[in-house]
Amino acid sequence: MPAIVNDPTSQIAFSMYENRGVYAVLLGSGVSRSAGIPTGWEITMELVRRAGIASGVGEQDDWQAWYVGQTGQQPNYSTLLETLADTQSERRAIIQSFLEPTAQELEDDLKVPTRAHRAIAEMVKAGHVRVIVTTNFDRLMENALRDAAIEPTIISSVDTLAGAEPLTHAQCFILKIHGDYKDARILNTDVELGDYPPEYNVLLDRIIDEFGMIVAGWSGEWDHALRAAFLRAPSRRYPTYWLARGSLSERGQELVTHRRATVVSGTDADTFFDAMNLKLETIQQYRQPNPSSVELTIAMAKRFMARPEHRIQLDDLVTAQARQTIADFAPLFESRADVRNQTFNDWALLYEATVEPLALLATALGRWGTGSELSLVLDSVKGLYAEANKEQSGLVHWLRVKNYPAALVLYGYALGLTRANRLDVLYSVLSSSLINRREMPGWIGVELSPFYMESGNGLLAHWKSLEGQSNAKTPLSNRLAAVISPKWAPTFAGAHDPELLYERFEFLSLLYFVQKHDVTEEALNDMIEQSKFRHIAMGRLSWHSETISRFVHEYSAPEYKAPLLAAGFALGSESYLQRFLEGLTRLSRW
Repeated sequence: MPAIVNDPTSQIAFSMYENRGVYAVLLGSGVSRSAGIPTGWEITMELVRRAGIASGVGEQDDWQAWYVGQTGQQPNYSTLLETLADTQSERRAIIQSFLEPTAQELEDDLKVPTRAHRAIAEMVKAGHVRVIVTTNFDRLMENALRDAAIEPTIISSVDTLAGAEPLTHAQCFILKIHGDYKDARILNTDVELGDYPPEYNVLLDRIIDEFGMIVAGWSGEWDHALRAAFLRAPSRRYPTYWLARGSLSERGQELVTHRRATVVSGTDADTFFDAMNLKLETIQQYRQPNPSSVELTIAMAKRFMARPEHRIQLDDLVTAQARQTIADFAPLFESRADVRNQTFNDWALLYEATVEPLALLATALGRWGTGSELSLVLDSVKGLYAEANKEQSGLVHWLRVKNYPAALVLYGYALGLTRANRLDVLYSVLSSSLINRREMPGWIGVELSPFYMESGNGLLAHWKSLEGQSNAKTPLSNRLAAVISPKWAPTFAGAHDPELLYERFEFLSLLYFVQKHDVTEEALNDMIEQSKFRHIAMGRLSWHSETISRFVHEYSAPEYKAPLLAAGFALGSESYLQRFLEGLTRLSRW
């Protein structure tokens, strides 16, 4: 089963959509980092620098090393604050200088709400999130909510908690567990963070017990009282998801293990929450109560293509799916005994099922793209092709059929392009270079063509082992036309006949295949006169007279002929195309 169905972000989106308001978000300093708000460590090193400058030391290349040399200890945020400021008011003033934007920073769009803050605000507005717990002193989350016309209930001290609107009644309840930078009572030092007031602990226990939790930008390393709240939580009613850009610390992993949390790796808060909000919006828009991950991915791709400002998200979406698909195929392409002992039919069906999410995504890109997606599809096709050709030992037909997944992604994209009549892009993708297993450059439109995939290196007999194809002249083409294309049709075909659409792609592919094998117009004439055109007529056009007749009439008309020639097919020559169509006509009469 393709791993996309286990995509944790899709799982969270489905759960949040079906269980509105039962998820809380815990935001640490990492969430504000992209806004230019320094992290605790960055503040620590700046405090070290200030302390050193104040004591008469000049600028140092490595302030951490200088501090260790002076004190024999690693720099510690709490220790430095206590050294530089005796009172909470003084410490608040120091912190404020790091959080409030200067005029230049505002002009540079710094220290203002990030994509993550704004996405969370939209999720609050839609009712998916009601509770936000944060260790941050800044007001970026509150500002994002107010920009979305939401006035949150903010708890930043025991006093505000006492008079606050009840948790269950608030549209948005923000617990600023360490306080607000405008309030002198913020919690900074290890002593201050060692334990929370009893009222806070009761509230935290309730939130961790009754809500699902998405943790972002918090390492779980410090904040001892918050760690204790997680460790004493009595139950796990809803899941916990923990965002981690890199490896978790030992103490962070302890909390993950205790809460049986799912770690979402390799993504930052901006990308994660932006994608999460878009998934929730997409589910709502399509009113899918519980769609498959594939359907959701395709729906998101359509939305990204419709909004140019989301080109980065589209890139991330396609790239992530391609990487996952390549990872899924890596063990399938190994020359192990259990793989070699499978039948050809087993290989083909397994490859089709595993590549289907990426191939379906490619059909949507072909149907609704604008051309900018071409490089993403080519990267996917070439990546699969390269993975398939890493292992060069084994049966010849097994080595050849390993290119089938890359070919299917190509066919999916090509079908979408054919449906959209984007023939210029189709010609471009077929003309893209591909380094084959002999390390020789070739063209995708040749190396992965359905004709070469079907008959190269004695494959024809093996494709005939597929169900219902034992006596077929073109078993692979038949399967692509009668099984694969109709199965994928909802993604790209609309009201069009998917079998005919496949045959149209095959017609265009054959035109390209023939011209790339240096079949000149003069050679076409000779073949027609000598009744040898059947030697270059491959695929279903070699026998399907009804389709031949239809295409001969259509591509003789300007409506069909002009865009085909403009794209580069038939060498861009009207006379070449006419000779080709004449050859097909005679073939259908033989």
